[in-house]
Amino acid sequence: MKKILALLVCGVLWAGILKAQQTQYMVFEFIKVEKDQLFDYIEFKDLMEKVYRQALNDKLINGWDIWRLQNGADRGNFQYIMVTHFNDPVKMMNGLEDETMIQYTKIAYPHLSDVQVRTLFQQALSVKDAPVRLYMRQLAETNDSFQFKPGVLASFDLMKAVEGKFNDYEKAEIEVFKPIHQNRINQGMMGHWSFLRAALPQGSEATSTHLTVNLYRDYMQFFNAQAYEDLNQTAEQRAAVNAGLNSRDQKWIYLATLENVVR
Repeated sequence: MKKILALLVCGVLWAGILKAQQTQYMVFEFIKVEKDQLFDYIEFKDLMEKVYRQALNDKLINGWDIWRLQNGADRGNFQYIMVTHFNDPVKMMNGLEDETMIQYTKIAYPHLSDVQVRTLFQQALSVKDAPVRLYMRQLAETNDSFQFKPGVLASFDLMKAVEGKFNDYEKAEIEVFKPIHQNRINQGMMGHWSFLRAALPQGSEATSTHLTVNLYRDYMQFFNAQAYEDLNQTAEQRAAVNAGLNSRDQKWIYLATLENVVR
């Protein structure tokens, strides 16, 4: 009995290790909605939430979010960011086929005929214009138990590594900035932090190469984090921070509120 129990415990621990080591992939879609279609977009979000929940149940995705932008570059061009989470780069690149999404729409609206479902699906897609799409691979994240729920805040920081300092920048984010964010989380000053790299090869003209995601429970936590200054940093630590800052160009910061989520 003790041997069986020990094997079960080892199995649970091994499963946890595998889960922790599993690389995450995300597609960020910056969405533009015309002013006269904002009401239709509410229906689109509700439909997509039902569709992606079915996809999560079938393990085609790991999660899905829609964030409403509060500010950022070209604020007039984008109103939302849609993020789809995967555990496999091939799944990320293939996405969900239209026929699969139509079948999920049928499940979500069983009272509609096949023609009505297809019409509903096409009408929903016509509302969304996603001129910018980023395929990202997660390189690091903090250890936390942050709960994704409507109303939480995110700061999406688009970064571009300085030419010749690509590896220096990634090392700085993981070895210098990650511990700083982990310390803030431990003090209750933020909820989660993750660091992502573009999953597809990019040329020198790429507007960004990396992305950091900073999550907060509410505005109070967000503004407290902005005002925080670590007065206990040593001169060596400050030098490491400055070197990390000089290895990248912070292109744009998007502040957003979570509206719909599937986990």
